[in-house]
Parts: sequence; C-alpha cells; structure tokens
Amino acid sequence: MATRNQTTDAAREKDREKWMARFQVRLAMQPGVDRAVVIQAVEDVTVHCVDAGEHPRTAFGDPDAYAVQVAARLVPTDRAARARRHNAVMDALDSTLKRVGEIADL
Repeated sequence: MATRNQTTDAAREKDREKWMARFQVRLAMQPGVDRAVVIQAVEDVTVHCVDAGEHPRTAFGDPDAYAVQVAARLVPTDRAARARRHNAVMDALDSTLKRVGEIADL
C-alpha cells in the first residue's frame, strides 16, 4: 500500500514540476517579462500552492493562459509595448537578412 501512495505522490510531483516548467517558459516568452517577473510569479505560485495544499493546475488552471494573465498584471503596459515593437523590428530584420542571403546564393 505504501508503494502505491509513493507512486501517486511521485506522479503528482512530476506533474507539478511539468506545470511549473511550462508556466515559466510561457511567462518568459511574454513581451516585457524579465527575470525578476518570472522569479516573483514562481514564488507567488509556489507559496499559494504550499499554503493551500493545492496543485498549481487546480489553483491557476492552464499554465499558458495563466502566464499571459500574470504578464498582463506584472509587466507595465509601456514596457510590454516597447518589447512588442522591438520584437517586430527584429523579426523584420531577420526576414530581410534571410532574403538577402537567398539572393546572394543565386
């Protein structure tokens, strides 16, 4: 019987770790999110889950959707907008450089 509980506990812990990893990655991908935002959000989730005894999926739902919500709450609007503009410029530059490279190979 103890083995069954250990297996269940291990599976639950693995699922919690997967949720947290996905949440961190998705949060880091949001415009304007820096290391401090990720650290704060992970700490908030961890503290809540320990205090409430809940799994993060039960408490916060889908990690992707929650990452978007957290970024909207913790990242100042102007910083997120600036990051989106920067990303758009970098994407355009990357696209242009690829086209130049293709032309040069002709």
